[in-house]
Amino acid sequence: MNSATDEDRNSPLQSEETDAPSNNGVKSSRWYAVQVASGCEKRVKTNLEQRIQTFDVADKIIQVEIPHTPTVKIRKDGSRYSTEEKVFPGYVLVKMQMEDDIWQVVRNTPHVINFVGAEQKRGTGRGRGHVKPLPLSHSEVERIFKQATEQQEVVKVDMATGDKIVVLSGPFKDFEGEVIEVSPERSKLKASLSIFGRETPVELEFNQVEKQS
Repeated sequence: MNSATDEDRNSPLQSEETDAPSNNGVKSSRWYAVQVASGCEKRVKTNLEQRIQTFDVADKIIQVEIPHTPTVKIRKDGSRYSTEEKVFPGYVLVKMQMEDDIWQVVRNTPHVINFVGAEQKRGTGRGRGHVKPLPLSHSEVERIFKQATEQQEVVKVDMATGDKIVVLSGPFKDFEGEVIEVSPERSKLKASLSIFGRETPVELEFNQVEKQS
């Protein structure tokens, strides 16, 4: 578990208005963005879900999500595989009731940096103030999850304009050149090769070339 300083443990929520209660007097849950250590999104999600069970707060922390978009990547041999890419790398979204003890459960989860919100200046001293978590607006939440669920697959390949390549097969085998255009949807690229002393654009399959380091 992350070690928390006294300043960390003194929640910025004290004496602050957070979520307005619903008609039955129970606070409504809202979505919050939580900044986490780079590459630790899945780990934070797993750890937080375990802490929710440990502290028996499933009625207060409703949902933990890492929005993804579908992606097709192309290997060097030209084969394709489906994967997912994070919409917001470095962030996890948490639907929760913003209360002091619930804030502590999330904030002290390993690899959590802080909630996204408004920094409040300290009354004394030069240290940084607390960050008051601010909930995402309903339109932001709708846009984020709509983007994750409705976006068409993005095709990505480990080739880009300007990359130096060598041709592995075909009539231009062993020729070297520079990528001038990439067409992931067609699994092809166009490269400028020196043929008979002249720079000539040639269309090649992804699996016909190798990027030079």
